[in-house]
Amino acid sequence: MAEAVVVEAPAKVNLYLGVGPRRGDGYHDLTTVFQTVELSDRVTIEPAESLEFECDVDLGIADSENLAVRAALAFAAVCGRHPAVRVSLRKQIPAGAGLAGGSSDAAAVIAGLAEMWEMDTSDAHLRTTAAALGSDVPFFLSGGTSLYTGRGDEFAARVPFVPLDIVLVYVGVPVATQEAYSAFDSFPHTPTPGPEALVAACASGDPARVAATLYNNMTDASVGLVAGIAETLAWCQREKGVLGAAMAGSGSAVFAVCASAESAEEVAVHASRRGWWSCATKAIERGVTLGLEEAS
Repeated sequence: MAEAVVVEAPAKVNLYLGVGPRRGDGYHDLTTVFQTVELSDRVTIEPAESLEFECDVDLGIADSENLAVRAALAFAAVCGRHPAVRVSLRKQIPAGAGLAGGSSDAAAVIAGLAEMWEMDTSDAHLRTTAAALGSDVPFFLSGGTSLYTGRGDEFAARVPFVPLDIVLVYVGVPVATQEAYSAFDSFPHTPTPGPEALVAACASGDPARVAATLYNNMTDASVGLVAGIAETLAWCQREKGVLGAAMAGSGSAVFAVCASAESAEEVAVHASRRGWWSCATKAIERGVTLGLEEAS
């Protein structure tokens, strides 16, 4: 029996996101503190005659456009291998929510193929391929709490981990990243406060202090595209047990840091009753996580 590689692909939130003006190459300089959370997709990779792909939900895109498929093709090309594998994706992370499920899935495929092909997981091929697929894909190879710069693909520093209880709330209307950045460019650019206060809050180990220093200067632009972001953000901030809230990435999900796991569960239940997707979760210190199982 051939072995199948199973990879857990976690979602992320941005504890800090400061985006600058558009650069000459069309990208934006940004500074962000990424944080992985327990909510995860599951990617299974097993031997096949040729590259096959299946997903348990309809993402509204062709398989060839899915980042997991693109990751398999790109990594195989870099390694000089034929991608004779079946990639099965079980989705838990909602698409278009700013939680980077697609990027995490791509990182999971890269890490899974490296394991299946018995490659050195510290090999530069992994990060080179990841960066070519998307700005935040490299982060998921390590995960945890990290400061990134450049266009979000350049690792700057590890940030002290704080065990945060988090609730995710999603109004159900996606935000296209390109549209969010186009909207952002129409706003006057003002200097960002920098990540120093957030990093210092993490170093203190105090969840309340971390919650008080959450920052995302993409919020107003994305609210202009999906008004429900403002509603969910304001609602979260009023909920009992919420220490602070911010938008995830370019939206449209909102995350709230809560005083306890119980508080996060209660807020998730209340959000669900309002008809919103919600999930109580926790900050974690890892990125994509590998396991092995016998293929059937």
